[in-house]
Amino acid sequence: MLISPAYAQAAGNATQGDTLLTFLPMVAIFVVFYFLLIRPQQKKQKDARAMLAALEKGNEVVTAGGILGRIVKLDDQYATIEVASNTQMVVQRSSISQLLPKGTLKGL
Repeated sequence: MLISPAYAQAAGNATQGDTLLTFLPMVAIFVVFYFLLIRPQQKKQKDARAMLAALEKGNEVVTAGGILGRIVKLDDQYATIEVASNTQMVVQRSSISQLLPKGTLKGL
């Protein structure tokens, strides 16, 4: 015969160090994702919740749709904002995206 038979060799036993080195890249990727993606997003959500909880009548705000106005009435779920004289809108409290400094609307 021209081709000799090939026999399988016995597999070597994996040691504890090899197993740790196998999972090390996955652990490192998770740590990088945590510090670059998850942690900053959680901080941003915490700041947004604090801003929504601190809203009060008379604050000047920007909604998620880009509408600027002054809060005239607040409920648990909704806020009534005045966008022009005698023009009021009711928006969800969670749609308020930014709190503006006092006097910003007069400058526009």
